[in-house]
Amino acid sequence: MKKLLLTSGVFISTLFVFGQQTDNAADETAKTYIRQGDYQNAVVVLNQALQKDNQNLEMLKDLAFAYYLSRDYQKSLAVAKPLVNRPDADVQSYQILGMIYKGIEEKKDCEKMYRQGLKRFPNSGVLYNELGEVLGTESGNEAIKLWEKGIEVDPGYSSNYYNASLYYYSKNEKVWTVIYGEIFVNIESYSARTEHIKDMVTEGYKRIFSDPALLKGQGIKNDFAAAFISNLSAHSDVVSGGITAESLTTLRSGFVLTWFEKYAKQYPFRLFDYMHQLINLDMFEAYNQWLFGATQNTALFQAWTKSHADAYNKFLNFQRNRIFKLPAGQYYQTEPK
Repeated sequence: MKKLLLTSGVFISTLFVFGQQTDNAADETAKTYIRQGDYQNAVVVLNQALQKDNQNLEMLKDLAFAYYLSRDYQKSLAVAKPLVNRPDADVQSYQILGMIYKGIEEKKDCEKMYRQGLKRFPNSGVLYNELGEVLGTESGNEAIKLWEKGIEVDPGYSSNYYNASLYYYSKNEKVWTVIYGEIFVNIESYSARTEHIKDMVTEGYKRIFSDPALLKGQGIKNDFAAAFISNLSAHSDVVSGGITAESLTTLRSGFVLTWFEKYAKQYPFRLFDYMHQLINLDMFEAYNQWLFGATQNTALFQAWTKSHADAYNKFLNFQRNRIFKLPAGQYYQTEPK
Protein backbone atom coordinates (compact mmCIF):
# COMPACT_ATOMS: atom_id res chain seq x y z
CA MET A 1 0.00 0.00 0.00
CA LYS A 2 2.73 2.47 1.00
CA LYS A 3 4.66 1.90 -2.22
CA LEU A 4 1.51 2.40 -4.28
CA LEU A 5 0.66 5.65 -2.53
CA LEU A 6 4.13 7.11 -2.89
CA THR A 7 4.28 6.18 -6.56
CA SER A 8 0.93 7.79 -7.29
CA GLY A 9 2.04 10.91 -5.43
CA VAL A 10 5.06 11.31 -7.67
CA PHE A 11 2.92 10.77 -10.76
CA ILE A 12 0.46 13.51 -9.79
CA SER A 13 3.26 15.78 -8.70
CA THR A 14 4.82 15.52 -12.13
CA LEU A 15 1.58 16.50 -13.80
CA PHE A 16 1.11 19.34 -11.33
CA VAL A 17 4.50 20.85 -12.04
CA PHE A 18 4.03 20.79 -15.78
CA GLY A 19 0.59 22.35 -15.54
CA GLN A 20 2.34 25.69 -15.06
CA GLN A 21 2.97 27.90 -18.06
CA THR A 22 5.42 30.78 -17.92
CA ASP A 23 6.39 33.70 -20.12
CA ASN A 24 10.06 32.73 -19.77
CA ALA A 25 11.35 31.22 -23.04
CA ALA A 26 14.27 29.45 -21.35
CA ASP A 27 11.99 27.88 -18.77
CA GLU A 28 9.59 26.66 -21.46
CA THR A 29 12.54 25.18 -23.36
CA ALA A 30 13.67 23.41 -20.21
CA LYS A 31 10.17 22.04 -19.61
CA THR A 32 10.17 20.66 -23.15
CA TYR A 33 13.49 18.90 -22.53
CA ILE A 34 12.11 17.42 -19.30
CA ARG A 35 9.00 16.12 -21.07
CA GLN A 36 11.31 14.48 -23.60
CA GLY A 37 13.36 12.87 -20.81
CA ASP A 38 16.45 14.94 -21.63
CA TYR A 39 17.09 16.11 -18.09
CA GLN A 40 20.71 17.13 -18.63
CA ASN A 41 19.82 19.59 -21.36
CA ALA A 42 17.10 20.98 -19.10
CA VAL A 43 19.74 21.54 -16.41
CA VAL A 44 22.04 23.25 -18.91
CA VAL A 45 19.31 25.62 -20.11
CA LEU A 46 18.11 26.47 -16.62
CA ASN A 47 21.57 27.04 -15.17
CA GLN A 48 22.44 29.37 -18.05
CA ALA A 49 19.21 31.34 -17.63
CA LEU A 50 19.64 31.56 -13.84
CA GLN A 51 22.96 33.34 -14.28
CA LYS A 52 20.91 36.31 -15.45
CA ASP A 53 17.94 35.84 -13.10
CA ASN A 54 19.11 33.82 -10.11
CA GLN A 55 16.01 34.42 -7.97
CA ASN A 56 13.44 33.24 -10.51
CA LEU A 57 11.19 30.91 -8.52
CA GLU A 58 9.73 29.02 -11.50
CA MET A 59 13.13 28.25 -12.99
CA LEU A 60 14.56 27.22 -9.62
CA LYS A 61 11.66 24.84 -9.07
CA ASP A 62 12.17 23.32 -12.51
CA LEU A 63 15.92 23.03 -11.92
CA ALA A 64 15.31 21.17 -8.66
CA PHE A 65 12.83 18.96 -10.47
CA ALA A 66 15.23 18.24 -13.34
CA TYR A 67 17.96 17.26 -10.88
CA TYR A 68 15.45 15.07 -9.05
CA LEU A 69 14.43 13.27 -12.25
CA SER A 70 18.08 12.66 -13.12
CA ARG A 71 18.50 11.22 -9.60
CA ASP A 72 21.01 13.85 -8.54
CA TYR A 73 19.30 14.22 -5.18
CA GLN A 74 22.12 16.20 -3.55
CA LYS A 75 21.92 19.02 -6.09
CA SER A 76 18.16 18.80 -6.21
CA LEU A 77 17.93 19.21 -2.44
CA ALA A 78 20.41 22.10 -2.45
CA VAL A 79 18.21 23.99 -4.92
CA ALA A 80 14.81 23.10 -3.48
CA LYS A 81 15.38 23.42 0.26
CA PRO A 82 15.80 27.23 0.36
CA LEU A 83 12.70 27.77 -1.79
CA VAL A 84 10.19 26.88 0.94
CA ASN A 85 11.63 29.63 3.15
CA ARG A 86 11.05 32.34 0.57
CA PRO A 87 8.14 34.73 1.07
CA ASP A 88 6.94 33.93 -2.46
CA ALA A 89 7.10 30.15 -1.98
CA ASP A 90 4.03 28.35 -3.34
CA VAL A 91 2.50 24.91 -2.90
CA GLN A 92 4.69 23.53 -5.69
CA SER A 93 7.80 24.57 -3.78
CA TYR A 94 6.78 22.27 -0.93
CA GLN A 95 5.63 19.56 -3.29
CA ILE A 96 8.96 19.40 -5.13
CA LEU A 97 10.96 19.35 -1.90
CA GLY A 98 8.67 16.60 -0.66
CA MET A 99 9.43 14.45 -3.71
CA ILE A 100 13.14 14.86 -3.04
CA TYR A 101 12.79 13.90 0.62
CA LYS A 102 10.86 10.81 -0.47
CA GLY A 103 13.61 10.01 -2.96
CA ILE A 104 16.27 10.05 -0.23
CA GLU A 105 13.88 8.46 2.30
CA GLU A 106 14.01 11.35 4.76
CA LYS A 107 10.54 10.75 6.17
CA LYS A 108 10.88 12.90 9.30
CA ASP A 109 12.17 15.93 7.39
CA CYS A 110 9.47 15.42 4.77
CA GLU A 111 6.71 15.24 7.36
CA LYS A 112 7.99 18.34 9.16
CA MET A 113 8.23 20.27 5.90
CA TYR A 114 4.68 19.39 4.82
CA ARG A 115 3.29 20.39 8.22
CA GLN A 116 5.03 23.75 7.86
CA GLY A 117 3.57 24.05 4.38
CA LEU A 118 0.05 23.43 5.67
CA LYS A 119 0.47 26.29 8.13
CA ARG A 120 1.07 28.59 5.17
CA PHE A 121 -1.44 26.93 2.84
CA PRO A 122 -4.17 25.44 5.07
CA ASN A 123 -6.54 24.94 2.12
CA SER A 124 -4.15 23.00 -0.09
CA GLY A 125 -5.53 19.60 -1.03
CA VAL A 126 -2.14 18.79 -2.54
CA LEU A 127 -0.29 19.18 0.75
CA TYR A 128 -2.88 17.25 2.77
CA ASN A 129 -2.63 14.43 0.26
CA GLU A 130 1.16 14.40 0.21
CA LEU A 131 1.46 14.42 4.00
CA GLY A 132 -1.05 11.59 4.23
CA GLU A 133 1.04 9.58 1.76
CA VAL A 134 4.21 10.20 3.76
CA LEU A 135 2.59 8.98 6.96
CA GLY A 136 0.93 6.05 5.21
CA THR A 137 -1.91 3.90 6.48
CA GLU A 138 0.37 2.32 9.08
CA SER A 139 0.10 5.61 10.97
CA GLY A 140 -3.35 4.56 12.18
CA ASN A 141 -6.09 7.06 11.51
CA GLU A 142 -3.89 10.08 10.88
CA ALA A 143 -3.48 9.57 7.13
CA ILE A 144 -7.22 9.25 6.46
CA LYS A 145 -7.88 12.33 8.60
CA LEU A 146 -5.51 14.27 6.35
CA TRP A 147 -7.10 12.96 3.14
CA GLU A 148 -10.53 13.78 4.51
CA LYS A 149 -9.40 17.28 5.42
CA GLY A 150 -8.03 17.70 1.93
CA ILE A 151 -11.41 16.67 0.48
CA GLU A 152 -13.20 19.11 2.75
CA VAL A 153 -11.07 22.19 2.02
CA ASP A 154 -10.11 21.47 -1.61
CA PRO A 155 -12.87 19.27 -3.10
CA GLY A 156 -11.58 19.52 -6.67
CA TYR A 157 -8.26 17.78 -6.02
CA SER A 158 -8.52 14.14 -7.07
CA SER A 159 -5.77 12.35 -5.15
CA ASN A 160 -7.37 12.73 -1.73
CA TYR A 161 -10.43 10.86 -3.06
CA TYR A 162 -8.13 8.24 -4.56
CA ASN A 163 -6.28 7.55 -1.33
CA ALA A 164 -9.39 7.81 0.84
CA SER A 165 -11.29 5.31 -1.32
CA LEU A 166 -8.35 2.87 -1.19
CA TYR A 167 -8.17 3.28 2.57
CA TYR A 168 -11.89 2.69 3.09
CA TYR A 169 -11.87 -0.31 0.78
CA SER A 170 -9.03 -1.82 2.82
CA LYS A 171 -11.10 -1.25 5.98
CA ASN A 172 -14.28 -2.67 4.40
CA GLU A 173 -16.03 0.69 4.83
CA LYS A 174 -18.42 0.33 1.97
CA VAL A 175 -20.31 3.62 1.67
CA TRP A 176 -17.35 5.95 1.32
CA THR A 177 -15.48 3.46 -0.86
CA VAL A 178 -18.10 3.73 -3.59
CA ILE A 179 -18.83 7.45 -3.15
CA TYR A 180 -15.24 8.64 -3.11
CA GLY A 181 -14.23 6.15 -5.78
CA GLU A 182 -16.91 7.37 -8.18
CA ILE A 183 -16.01 11.00 -7.53
CA PHE A 184 -12.37 10.18 -8.26
CA VAL A 185 -13.05 8.56 -11.64
CA ASN A 186 -15.11 11.56 -12.68
CA ILE A 187 -12.38 14.03 -11.79
CA GLU A 188 -9.59 11.85 -13.19
CA SER A 189 -11.35 9.84 -15.87
CA TYR A 190 -8.50 8.55 -17.99
CA SER A 191 -5.38 8.18 -15.85
CA ALA A 192 -3.45 5.02 -15.06
CA ARG A 193 -5.26 4.87 -11.71
CA THR A 194 -8.80 5.05 -13.05
CA GLU A 195 -9.44 1.43 -14.04
CA HIS A 196 -8.36 0.10 -10.66
CA ILE A 197 -10.76 2.43 -8.85
CA LYS A 198 -13.60 1.51 -11.23
CA ASP A 199 -13.08 -2.14 -10.31
CA MET A 200 -13.02 -1.23 -6.62
CA VAL A 201 -16.30 0.71 -6.89
CA THR A 202 -17.94 -2.31 -8.56
CA GLU A 203 -16.67 -4.56 -5.77
CA GLY A 204 -17.86 -1.99 -3.26
CA TYR A 205 -21.44 -2.33 -4.50
CA LYS A 206 -21.15 -6.12 -4.24
CA ARG A 207 -20.02 -5.74 -0.64
CA ILE A 208 -22.93 -3.43 0.16
CA PHE A 209 -25.53 -5.86 -1.12
CA SER A 210 -23.80 -8.78 0.56
CA ASP A 211 -24.28 -7.12 3.96
CA PRO A 212 -27.91 -7.41 5.17
CA ALA A 213 -27.11 -5.59 8.42
CA LEU A 214 -25.72 -2.60 6.54
CA LEU A 215 -28.77 -2.47 4.26
CA LYS A 216 -30.89 -2.21 7.43
CA GLY A 217 -28.81 0.78 8.51
CA GLN A 218 -27.07 -1.00 11.37
CA GLY A 219 -23.81 0.53 12.51
CA ILE A 220 -24.10 3.71 10.43
CA LYS A 221 -23.28 6.81 12.45
CA ASN A 222 -23.38 9.36 9.65
CA ASP A 223 -26.71 10.85 8.52
CA PHE A 224 -25.66 11.26 4.88
CA ALA A 225 -24.40 7.68 4.73
CA ALA A 226 -27.63 6.51 6.37
CA ALA A 227 -29.69 8.28 3.70
CA PHE A 228 -27.49 6.80 0.98
CA ILE A 229 -27.91 3.23 2.26
CA SER A 230 -31.62 3.63 2.97
CA ASN A 231 -32.19 4.78 -0.58
CA LEU A 232 -30.13 1.94 -2.07
CA SER A 233 -31.93 -0.59 0.10
CA ALA A 234 -35.30 0.66 -1.14
CA HIS A 235 -34.31 -0.38 -4.67
CA SER A 236 -32.38 -3.53 -3.77
CA ASP A 237 -34.85 -5.89 -5.45
CA VAL A 238 -33.41 -4.97 -8.87
CA VAL A 239 -30.06 -6.56 -7.98
CA SER A 240 -31.57 -9.79 -6.64
CA GLY A 241 -30.09 -11.58 -9.65
CA GLY A 242 -26.61 -10.20 -9.00
CA ILE A 243 -24.50 -7.09 -9.49
CA THR A 244 -24.01 -6.33 -13.17
CA ALA A 245 -23.61 -3.15 -15.18
CA GLU A 246 -27.25 -3.53 -16.24
CA SER A 247 -28.65 -4.11 -12.76
CA LEU A 248 -26.57 -1.26 -11.35
CA THR A 249 -27.92 1.06 -14.04
CA THR A 250 -31.48 0.22 -13.01
CA LEU A 251 -30.68 0.40 -9.32
CA ARG A 252 -28.92 3.73 -9.55
CA SER A 253 -31.59 5.24 -11.81
CA GLY A 254 -34.15 4.59 -9.11
CA PHE A 255 -31.72 5.79 -6.45
CA VAL A 256 -31.18 9.14 -8.18
CA LEU A 257 -34.86 9.84 -8.72
CA THR A 258 -35.68 8.99 -5.11
CA TRP A 259 -32.75 11.05 -3.86
CA PHE A 260 -34.10 14.13 -5.58
CA GLU A 261 -37.55 13.50 -4.13
CA LYS A 262 -36.42 12.96 -0.53
CA TYR A 263 -32.87 14.08 0.16
CA ALA A 264 -31.49 16.55 -2.37
CA LYS A 265 -32.56 19.69 -0.51
CA GLN A 266 -30.99 18.53 2.73
CA TYR A 267 -27.88 17.07 1.07
CA PRO A 268 -27.04 18.83 -2.20
CA PHE A 269 -24.32 16.73 -3.82
CA ARG A 270 -22.59 17.28 -7.14
CA LEU A 271 -22.08 13.59 -7.88
CA PHE A 272 -25.81 12.89 -7.70
CA ASP A 273 -26.56 16.09 -9.63
CA TYR A 274 -24.32 14.79 -12.41
CA MET A 275 -26.04 11.41 -12.41
CA HIS A 276 -29.41 13.16 -12.62
CA GLN A 277 -28.12 15.25 -15.53
CA LEU A 278 -27.03 12.11 -17.38
CA ILE A 279 -30.46 10.54 -16.88
CA ASN A 280 -32.10 13.62 -18.39
CA LEU A 281 -29.64 13.52 -21.31
CA ASP A 282 -30.33 9.81 -21.89
CA MET A 283 -26.66 9.01 -21.22
CA PHE A 284 -26.95 7.25 -17.88
CA GLU A 285 -26.83 3.74 -19.26
CA ALA A 286 -23.68 4.56 -21.25
CA TYR A 287 -22.13 6.14 -18.15
CA ASN A 288 -22.80 3.05 -16.06
CA GLN A 289 -21.38 0.83 -18.78
CA TRP A 290 -18.24 3.00 -18.80
CA LEU A 291 -18.02 2.82 -15.01
CA PHE A 292 -18.90 -0.82 -14.37
CA GLY A 293 -19.02 -2.67 -17.68
CA ALA A 294 -15.39 -3.42 -18.51
CA THR A 295 -14.48 -4.38 -14.95
CA GLN A 296 -17.54 -6.58 -14.55
CA ASN A 297 -17.51 -8.54 -17.82
CA THR A 298 -15.23 -7.44 -20.66
CA ALA A 299 -16.96 -9.52 -23.32
CA LEU A 300 -20.43 -8.23 -22.45
CA PHE A 301 -19.11 -4.67 -22.24
CA GLN A 302 -17.56 -4.92 -25.70
CA ALA A 303 -20.76 -6.39 -27.09
CA TRP A 304 -22.79 -3.56 -25.53
CA THR A 305 -20.53 -0.81 -26.87
CA LYS A 306 -20.64 -2.41 -30.31
CA SER A 307 -24.43 -2.59 -30.38
CA HIS A 308 -24.80 0.88 -28.81
CA ALA A 309 -21.88 2.59 -30.53
CA ASP A 310 -23.66 5.91 -31.17
CA ALA A 311 -24.90 6.21 -27.59
CA TYR A 312 -21.54 5.28 -26.11
CA ASN A 313 -19.56 7.63 -28.34
CA LYS A 314 -22.02 10.42 -27.57
CA PHE A 315 -21.38 9.94 -23.85
CA LEU A 316 -17.60 9.75 -24.27
CA ASN A 317 -17.59 12.94 -26.29
CA PHE A 318 -19.72 14.65 -23.64
CA GLN A 319 -17.48 13.40 -20.85
CA ARG A 320 -14.24 14.48 -22.50
CA ASN A 321 -15.54 17.99 -23.09
CA ARG A 322 -16.67 18.76 -19.57
CA ILE A 323 -14.95 19.29 -16.23
CA PHE A 324 -16.39 17.56 -13.20
CA LYS A 325 -16.09 20.20 -10.50
CA LEU A 326 -17.25 19.84 -6.93
CA PRO A 327 -18.37 22.96 -5.07
CA ALA A 328 -17.36 23.80 -1.53
CA GLY A 329 -19.80 23.07 1.26
CA GLN A 330 -20.84 19.57 0.18
CA TYR A 331 -18.70 17.67 2.65
CA TYR A 332 -20.70 15.12 4.66
CA GLN A 333 -18.13 12.65 6.02
CA THR A 334 -18.31 13.83 9.63
CA GLU A 335 -18.30 10.54 11.52
CA PRO A 336 -15.27 9.62 13.68
CA LYS A 337 -12.49 8.04 11.61
